[in-house]
Amino acid sequence: MFTTDPASQPAAAPTALTRRSLFTLAGAGAALAATPLAARSFGTGFTHAVASGEPSANSVLLWTRYVADADTMLTWQMSESEDFTRPVADGSVTASPARDGCAKGIATGLAPNRWYFFRFIAPDGTASPTGRTRTLPDGPIASFRMAVFSCSNFGFGWFNAYGHAAEANDCDLALHLGDYIYEYGAGTYPTGSQAHPDRTIAPATEIVALTDYRLRYATYRADPDCQRLHQVLPMIAVWDDHESANDSYKDGAQNHQSDTEGDWEVRKAAAKQAYREWMPVSDAPYAAYQVGDLATLFRLDTRLEGREKQFSLEALRAGKRDPQAVIAALTALREGAWADPNRQLLGVAQEDWLTKGLAASTRAGTHWQVLVQQVLIGHVKTPKDLMRQAGSDLPDFIRNRLEASAAASEAGLPANMDAWDGYPAARNRVFAAARAANANLLVLAGDTHNGWAFELGGEGARTGVEFGGCSVSSPGYEGYLSFIKPDTLAAALVEENSELKWADTSQRGYMAVELTPTRAITEYRFSAGVRQRSTRLAGTKRIVADRDSLALTV
Repeated sequence: MFTTDPASQPAAAPTALTRRSLFTLAGAGAALAATPLAARSFGTGFTHAVASGEPSANSVLLWTRYVADADTMLTWQMSESEDFTRPVADGSVTASPARDGCAKGIATGLAPNRWYFFRFIAPDGTASPTGRTRTLPDGPIASFRMAVFSCSNFGFGWFNAYGHAAEANDCDLALHLGDYIYEYGAGTYPTGSQAHPDRTIAPATEIVALTDYRLRYATYRADPDCQRLHQVLPMIAVWDDHESANDSYKDGAQNHQSDTEGDWEVRKAAAKQAYREWMPVSDAPYAAYQVGDLATLFRLDTRLEGREKQFSLEALRAGKRDPQAVIAALTALREGAWADPNRQLLGVAQEDWLTKGLAASTRAGTHWQVLVQQVLIGHVKTPKDLMRQAGSDLPDFIRNRLEASAAASEAGLPANMDAWDGYPAARNRVFAAARAANANLLVLAGDTHNGWAFELGGEGARTGVEFGGCSVSSPGYEGYLSFIKPDTLAAALVEENSELKWADTSQRGYMAVELTPTRAITEYRFSAGVRQRSTRLAGTKRIVADRDSLALTV
């Protein structure tokens, strides 16, 4: 982690979606809010409302959870009207204890670019809460807006970004870029003093086994704003590291100790299974989604599919008291293993799939090629004078991290080896594929808890743009670099890194990313805190990317 831790216009909705009707959809979430999360029992029957995801122009995946002692056949219904008097599709699915009660159905034969309502019916006639979903456009489309989230840590506070996006009711799709849950036990991250008193996680221990992961998802998915978001918007989601363990990679994780926590492959399989049970996602590790002629969204796995182990700057410094010895070791890393042309982040198969997909997208005349993925692809070095501003009273773990980052910068290395910065050859191959395809590359990233906007370069040519989103609730730089004002830190980062055009290092929230044939417009929406449940915003920041020049207006 880099931180601590068919018409040219969108079709009208079949039913007028007023604030009142939207509130009705969110009614279950509002009722949940009256019960302290720390004391909630999930019970039986429909326990976690509904969700939808994996949209295409003619289909969408539907999700619910129904708890019973035995397999239960549920009927799902889809309608053009909220009162279900205009049905368009139905089907049946089994909710089984073997899948923790989670059930998924796929509605097909739908019209493109339309809003629909859906629900599940139990054998006794009990109905789930009603959900709303949307198919993707087909053919020419003037605009499409996505609500983009990442890094939602239950213990730090309320998921106000989710609540605002549902209330604003101005997006067509939700994207979650990972760290939907966190694996830590109580008192770890957040610490006991940081933890919100009404946001108690279950289980209280670090999650390792399948039952642990399932219970953690049950806790997160009980959050009223999380349920509300899932009820009113389809979601495309990717996992990052905390859905398994911190700084995970194909063969292990920083936060996995095999001697006490068992085989990594067993834990990884459990994490994947629980995610695929509890989330409205397919089992495909990576996939593409076509938004009319406007964009191809490439959902990537930069975490578990092909990633090699990260380099550790702190471990490289360990035991070296001579600064020159540290620089020599870092230089050797820069000129050796870090620059290995065969080093993998996506893995060979996924990288080949992406290369072919970028080319196919541009050949079809699609305006934007969008990477929906986890970690920053833009290059970030630590400002050289950051240690000078730090003072002498920093905790040891923060000082060690800053010293490692400063030394890396002096040696010409990036600070965040967990990001694409730690895999420069893999990044170069993706950039080369984008240029060869003549792609208009837009990269979306989460992971860091902070906000970023990059003009991406490579081989002396402008390659694309990147929008990095701030977290839903996990703290950013302000959580451990409190000695420097956020505006000062952001300015120093922009000055130090030529591709970086804007940064925000202290606010929580989400991005509303609107695509048109000629522009990608991102509005960073900053929550007015996370300690109190509220949909109020502290402010916004609008950044525009031009398709033809791949330049940002900040």
